[in-house]
Amino acid sequence: MSRLKEECGVFGIFNGTEAATLTALGLHALQHRGQEGCGIVTSNGKNFFAERRLGLVGDNFTKDKILKNLPGKHAIGHNRYSTAGNNSIKNIQPFFADLYDGGISIAHNGNLCNAKHLRNELVKNGSIFQTTSDTETIIQLIAKSKREKIIDKIIDALFQIQGGYALAILTKEKLIGVRDPFGIRPLVIGKLNNSYVLASETCALDIIEAKFVREVENGEIVVITENGLQSIKPFSKKKKRPCIFEYIYFSRPDSIIDNKCVYEYRKKLGSELANESHVDSDLIIPVPDSGVPAAIGYAEKVGKNIELGIIRNHYVGRTFIEPTQQIRSFGVKLKHNINKSLVKNKSLILIDDSLVRGTTSVKLIKMLYEAGAKEVHFRIASPPIKFPDYYGVDTPNKNELLASKLDVEGMRKFINATSLSFLSIDGLYKSMGFSKRNSQYPQFTDHYFTGDYPIKPLDITSKDDDEKQSFLISSQI
Repeated sequence: MSRLKEECGVFGIFNGTEAATLTALGLHALQHRGQEGCGIVTSNGKNFFAERRLGLVGDNFTKDKILKNLPGKHAIGHNRYSTAGNNSIKNIQPFFADLYDGGISIAHNGNLCNAKHLRNELVKNGSIFQTTSDTETIIQLIAKSKREKIIDKIIDALFQIQGGYALAILTKEKLIGVRDPFGIRPLVIGKLNNSYVLASETCALDIIEAKFVREVENGEIVVITENGLQSIKPFSKKKKRPCIFEYIYFSRPDSIIDNKCVYEYRKKLGSELANESHVDSDLIIPVPDSGVPAAIGYAEKVGKNIELGIIRNHYVGRTFIEPTQQIRSFGVKLKHNINKSLVKNKSLILIDDSLVRGTTSVKLIKMLYEAGAKEVHFRIASPPIKFPDYYGVDTPNKNELLASKLDVEGMRKFINATSLSFLSIDGLYKSMGFSKRNSQYPQFTDHYFTGDYPIKPLDITSKDDDEKQSFLISSQI
């Protein structure tokens, strides 16, 4: 395993009583998407207020003295995992800039494929960067735009960036949500009384008892003002391709995607895995907590119960999210212990959602054997991860991905399992409700397994200027 590193989480609310407190609650629900830092920016319609901290939301934004520093009815917030830029206070979002026409703050989930190219061009033209985050590139592009209205400036910037992104943008008069043209990164809309809410996942709406309205569509800009919500679609229409790992791993199990609970998708992954690769065994054991839904689906399919053969210590935090190899190297023993009396002299099916480097799997399987297990059949509820990500998920380099170097038998030997099987790509798509993968127009961003990138990682070609001009609107919003 050695888990994939999470994306970031964004949250925003417009015209909300105690906006900062509601944002802190929303970020708390999205804590699984990033644990290195958190920040909130608020506006009272005239001025902006910001608090950014290293660490967890609950360690920083439950203190009255901090929340009292954040007045106003409008707010955006961000949980950070450093997919780009190093882990320092200056890189914690939301970022704020005082433009000629007024202040603007941005919270960004995702990664820009052409950020380096854009940054170099901006620096050549006199821009000064104060962070190493590609999110600052977006602010610089907005600031450099010659357009008059803030919406047009944002559209101008969007036509220059490439990648997977979801943005929550706050001005003195507007809350703006943006989702990339393929819908790779998630963003949803909620309603709390008369307040609109933006969030990376529906679980952030649930915690503040906001009603889920809909997902922001791929390539859509939603502009929220005192007059309500307006939708703008500046890009040429593209087929939606959300990140498949939102379904497999990243989203919280109780979140809703495409009108279905993520937990149900994951159970179906386990059911399809059982269809493809079941073997006789004494026990079915999940790797907690990531493998539990798939293990339940697997067990239901074969008519067996799952057992807690591995006990997780929930009080040490999710150590895999730390960006250092030193933490990963001993994190497995901090988090997991074997239920020795349960596994001794038993043949086990061990189930998890993914296999990345394999270093954690090696240690868990070794611990199971040391506890007396006779056999450990490892089953993975997703296909082999062979290719890195460039859209906001901090996967290892390709040469660190176990499946990019070894075939299934080589991986089995490396982790020392009795047998090893992965869910097929067809089984993955069946679990998502499709009969098969459309090879010409894939239904998901699934490059982790297929190498089929919707946006080429180093594609820095300019956008069609005529297309851009046709959508740079002069609106009343």
